[in-house]
Amino acid sequence: MATKAYQSISMMPLSFLTPQLYLRNVPRRGIKSISKPRPNRFNRSQNIPLLESTTAAALERRRFTTPLRTGALGTKKGMTAMYDPDGRRFPCTVVQMDRVQVVAHKTRERNGYFAVQVGSGWKHPSNVTRPLLGHFAEHKVSPKRHLVEFKVKDEGGLLGIGEIIGASWFQEGQYVDARANSRGMGFAGGMKRHGFSGQPASHGTSLTHRAMGSAGQSQGGGSRVYPGKKMAGRMGGHQVTTQNVKVVKVDGDKGLVVLHGSIPGPDGCLVKLSDAIKKPWPNVPTHPLTAQPAADAVSDTV
Repeated sequence: MATKAYQSISMMPLSFLTPQLYLRNVPRRGIKSISKPRPNRFNRSQNIPLLESTTAAALERRRFTTPLRTGALGTKKGMTAMYDPDGRRFPCTVVQMDRVQVVAHKTRERNGYFAVQVGSGWKHPSNVTRPLLGHFAEHKVSPKRHLVEFKVKDEGGLLGIGEIIGASWFQEGQYVDARANSRGMGFAGGMKRHGFSGQPASHGTSLTHRAMGSAGQSQGGGSRVYPGKKMAGRMGGHQVTTQNVKVVKVDGDKGLVVLHGSIPGPDGCLVKLSDAIKKPWPNVPTHPLTAQPAADAVSDTV
């Protein structure tokens, strides 16, 4: 039986007895944030992208901090001083480049990333192992005393095998990152190694003025010494990077690069120079201006 329509408004039932109708287009009052929601590092929502853990994704994240071209190797010769146009004296470090040459390549298809293997110096073949001697012979390069790998952004930074990298690879005024092994100081105490203030000089301290003190808790911390605790031990002898070092002068004929200030390592140590990653990339060519073929380079060094 069909329902009868209501004759008047007074005959309609009360509003709380009728089913509620939810309209989608009815505006709701509230406070709206003008900033975008911050991403959640936990993958519990449908709005955040999937986690990228592949090798290609890792290379994509590092593409902005990977240099466009390879670095170079040098030997720290010592420190000296120079004067600026205003007459102020400033310290500088002299680095000499000795027969720096491209030895091999690393490609993404074969190795998963792009890199250039650079060698410097010279080593007698009788003092080189046979596997490494075959590596040099395969690329028609004379045996090198030092071999270092520099990562590059893409295949555009891969130099030709056998090309010589001279001091003119860097330009005056640009900034570089200098890496070298720091001077080893042997076994050192906590005050020298970490800058501890030591124990009191008086008030009952006996023969422990330079002692480290307590190394951990007895019961609350698990009765153990936490990993990474600053204690006495071997100091120095590890790689240290000095960033944003300015190139003051370049001598292409003598293979000298003069850097502003000091860099890690003692005199005679190996120094790795590359374009500074915290400065804009220098407007320099990605290939040497005077490229030398591999056959000519081998004949000159032998």
